[in-house]
Amino acid sequence: MLLNQISSTIAKELNIKPRQVDATTELLDAGNTVPFIARYRKEVTGSLEDEQIRNISERLTYLRNFVKRQEEILAKIEEQGKLTDELKTAIEKTAKLQELEDIYLPYKQKKRTKAQQAREMGLDPLAARIMLQQDTKGTPLQFAMNYIDEEKGVTTAEEAITGALYIIAENISEDAKLRQNLREYLWKNASIVTTLDEEKEQTEEGQIYLMYKEYKEPVCKLPSHRILAINRGEKQECLKVKLEIDNERVLADIEKKFITADSIYNTLLKDSIADSWKRLIEPSLEREIRSQLTETAEKQAITLFGSNLKQLLLQAPLAGHTVMGLDPGYRTGCKMAIIDPTGHVLDHGVLYITHGDKGAAESAKKALALIKKYNVTLLSIGNGTASLETEEFAAKLIRDNNLDVHYIITNEAGASVYSASPLAKEELPEYDVTIRGAVSIARRVQDPLAELVKIEPKAIGVGQYQHDVNQKELTAALDQTIETAVNHVGVELNTASPALLKHVAGINATIAKNIVSYRNENGAFKSRKELLKVSRLGNAAFTQCAGFLRISGAKSPLDNTPVHPESYQLATDILKELGTDLKALSDKKQLEILQAKLKLVDIAKLAQKLNAGEPTVKDIIDALAKPGRDPREDLPAPLTRKAVVKLSDIQVGTIMKGTVRNITDFGVFVDIGIKTAGLIHITELSHKFVKHPLDVVSVGDILTVMVISVDEKRGRIGLSLKQVPKENAI
Repeated sequence: MLLNQISSTIAKELNIKPRQVDATTELLDAGNTVPFIARYRKEVTGSLEDEQIRNISERLTYLRNFVKRQEEILAKIEEQGKLTDELKTAIEKTAKLQELEDIYLPYKQKKRTKAQQAREMGLDPLAARIMLQQDTKGTPLQFAMNYIDEEKGVTTAEEAITGALYIIAENISEDAKLRQNLREYLWKNASIVTTLDEEKEQTEEGQIYLMYKEYKEPVCKLPSHRILAINRGEKQECLKVKLEIDNERVLADIEKKFITADSIYNTLLKDSIADSWKRLIEPSLEREIRSQLTETAEKQAITLFGSNLKQLLLQAPLAGHTVMGLDPGYRTGCKMAIIDPTGHVLDHGVLYITHGDKGAAESAKKALALIKKYNVTLLSIGNGTASLETEEFAAKLIRDNNLDVHYIITNEAGASVYSASPLAKEELPEYDVTIRGAVSIARRVQDPLAELVKIEPKAIGVGQYQHDVNQKELTAALDQTIETAVNHVGVELNTASPALLKHVAGINATIAKNIVSYRNENGAFKSRKELLKVSRLGNAAFTQCAGFLRISGAKSPLDNTPVHPESYQLATDILKELGTDLKALSDKKQLEILQAKLKLVDIAKLAQKLNAGEPTVKDIIDALAKPGRDPREDLPAPLTRKAVVKLSDIQVGTIMKGTVRNITDFGVFVDIGIKTAGLIHITELSHKFVKHPLDVVSVGDILTVMVISVDEKRGRIGLSLKQVPKENAI
C-alpha cells in the first residue's frame, strides 16, 4: 500500500466517500478533537458521527504505521542486496500486516538458528540439490560426501545431510504462501482443547473452571467471553491449553507442495517437512492464533464495556430531589448522608439498622426526623452488604409513616474507590471515608454522569473480564467513551467538578483545575468569553471546548445552549428572520411562540438565504427550541420503589419490572428490586436469533420480564423477555 492510497482504503472500509476521509484527516491533523469535529464541522465532514471519526482516526494511525513498516522492510531488504522488482511489487501490494511480515520473514535478522549454522558450514548447495529432487540413483550419503569440510565443522556425510535438512526446514517454514494457506486451514479446522489441573481441581479457584475440565471447541466458534475465561484459567495455572490439529492432513498438504518428484531424497524431505512443521511452523502459528483470538476477544470485551459504560453515564438523572444516601453495613452500621438538589451535604450520620430491635427502632426515629427536617423525597440505597436489610428498613419506614418518599437501589460499585481517592478528600475534606461513600451513592442518582466520571471506569462494574484485557487499550477506549458522553450532554460551567471538566473537548486536567480556581477566585462565569481569562486556556482550547460548556443565567442566553460562539451571529440572524431576538429565549411566553415558528422553518431555504450550511442551521434551530435542555431528559427515569421483594417471595411465572444493570456476551443482568440480579440468557431475549444482547437492550433500560427459574440455594434467578405475554409487555 502506498501513502496516497490510505484515504481510498479507509473510505472503502467504512463505506464513506474519500473526500470525507480527506477532510476529517485534515481536521484531525490540525489538532481538532473528535467531539468538536462531529458537532461543529458537519459541513466539512459530510455530517460524520463521533464513532465514524474515531474509526477514521484509528485506521489512519494504523495504516500510516503500516506504510512506515513497508518502507522499513524495503530498506532493510535493499541493504541486503536482495530486493528484486517482483519482491518490491509484492510488498507494496500487501495490505495486511501479517502478510507483510510473512514476506519479510526469510530476510529478517534472527537469532543464530540451526539453519544459519548449516549455511555457515557451506551446506546451502546440498540443500538446494536435495530440493531439486533430480537424483534417482545412488544414495543421499554418496552425494553428501562432497560437502564434508572439517574446517567448517562438517566431519561426516550424515552431518552434512542433517545440516542441509535444517536449511530446508527453515526455508519451508518461511514460505509466505504456505504459511497463509496453513493459517487459513487452522482457523477453519483447529480446535482449542483444555484440561483442568488435578491438584487445582480441589481448590476454590479450580472449581470455577470445572466446565473446562475436558473441553474442546473449534477455534472458529469460540466466543469472546470463553476465550478470556480460558486465558485466565491458564494464567492461574488451573488449565492447560493446546491447539488440536489434524497433523497427518497438514503434513500431507505440505508434502504435496514440496515433494514434486520421485527421487532418492523422498524420505529425507518427509523428515525435514515434519521437522519444519513440528519445530517451526506449528508453534509459530499456534502462538499467532492464540494471540489473535485474545486480541479479538479483548477488543470485544473493551467494546462491550465501553457501550455499557456509555449507557450508564447517559442514564436519566433524578433531578430536583433531596436525597438520603444509605451505604449499608452490618458491624459498623449504615452510613447516611443527606444532600440537597445541587449535591451539597446537609447532614450525615450512622443508622444501626441491623443492631437488634432497639437499634432499628432508634434508627427509624432518627431517619424519620431527618426526612421531615430536610424534606427528603428519595432514598438511595447501595446494593452491597446488608442492602436487603436496609431496603426492608426503608420500606417499613415509608409504610408505617405514610411517607411520600420512594427509594431506589443504586449500584454502589466504585463508591469505596472514590471515597478513598484524593479527589474525594479534596471535595469532602470534613467527612471520613465512610460518609463520602454515602454521599457518592446519593449523588449518583441525581446526576449519574457528573458523579461516575470521578470513579475509575474499571471500578464501576459494567464490564466483562475487564481486568484481563490490555489495560492501556481499555483505558484509552473508556476515556473516549466518557469524552463522548460528557460532550453529548454538555457541562454546566459554574458547578462542574475538575473530574467532569477534564473530559470536555479541548480541556485537560490542568486546565480543568485552572477553571475551578478561577471560578473560586472570581465567582461564577457570566459568559463563555470569560473562559479566555483562565490560565493556559487559549484560543485553540476555547474553540474546542466553548460549545460544550453551558452557563445557566448567562448574559447571553446562547451561552446556555449547544450553539458555538462562532455561530452566535448566525443564530441571531435566524431569530431575526423569525421576527424575534435573543430575549425570546429567556421569556416563557415568547419562547413558546418561537418554538411554534421553529417547527415550520424550511431549513434548506433558510440556510441558502443566510449562506450557511444546512446541518449547522438545523442544529442551531434545535438548540434555540430548547435552551438549557439536557438530552438525558428524553430518557425514561430510573425505577423507584416503595415496597420490598424477597427472593423467597418470587415464584416462577411472575411478571416483574427491572432495570438492566450489566450486559455480557451471553446475557443481560437485570435489577428486579432484590439484592440478587436476575439473568436473561441471550436465548431468552427474543423469539428471533440474537447475535448479541446489545442488539436488543441497553444498560439502564427498564424491562418487563418473566421469572422462569429460581434457585434460592445458589442465589440465582432466571428471567425471560421473550416469554412475557403481549398484554404485559411494555
